[in-house]
Amino acid sequence: AIAVADAGVVTLLTTAVAKSEGGAVTTNIAQGLAKSWIKFNGTGTIAINDSLNVSGITDNAVGKYDVAIGNNMNSVNYSVASSAAFDTGGIGNEVSSCRPDATTGYDGANNLGSNGSARDAQFNSSTTHGDLA
Repeated sequence: AIAVADAGVVTLLTTAVAKSEGGAVTTNIAQGLAKSWIKFNGTGTIAINDSLNVSGITDNAVGKYDVAIGNNMNSVNYSVASSAAFDTGGIGNEVSSCRPDATTGYDGANNLGSNGSARDAQFNSSTTHGDLA
């Protein structure tokens, strides 16, 4: 049963199942919102500080990691925005890039430093935008 209290507000009186744009069961269905995000410490032992729809992260090498998405994306044509920074008190020459490589997650790299060498960034974050499966 459904009770409508106000215009645009629906109260469900029984269990409901939400499905994404692509039809998969999910709780994150709004267009235009980030479908996943993560903030993690990339130095020493990688540790996720907080995340949404991320099932894990893998440290592949210095400055390189994989992020696994919990609810898959609909295709590999989604957008990833990322940033990386150090707690050095100054502005550095920092570059962070991520590349969608599967509907289940993406590759990330922090090629940081004025000499172009790869380094692990202390503060990393990224978001994905697109349709969920």
